[in-house]
Amino acid sequence: MDDSGLRVLVVDDDVEHLELVRRQLESFGFVVRTFDSGLGVTNEVREFRPDVVLLDVNIPALSGDRLVKLLRQSQAKSRLVLFSSSDRDRLRSLAKEVEADHWIQKGIAPNALADQLRRLCR
Repeated sequence: MDDSGLRVLVVDDDVEHLELVRRQLESFGFVVRTFDSGLGVTNEVREFRPDVVLLDVNIPALSGDRLVKLLRQSQAKSRLVLFSSSDRDRLRSLAKEVEADHWIQKGIAPNALADQLRRLCR
């Protein structure tokens, strides 16, 4: 898929991190939307129709792992990725447990993040 058509929704309660990731991904040609709450994500996914949803694990009220389950129930076609600064083993285990499509640790180099998203959407 051409990066210019790759749509990414980033969900995180840290607005500074949202802005950073948005700018990084847009610099690689991705179409990016951000959302700073777990509440209302299913509607945002339905409206935006992202190819990938990056979900922070530690969102108050509705965590990323719970959002994976809700989005699966809502028949979302997006790839669902846990995106967290959690320990690699914990993140990998949690992604497997909730049947997320992938997991990525925060702090990854921008080009590596873009490469992983491209591969995930092939």
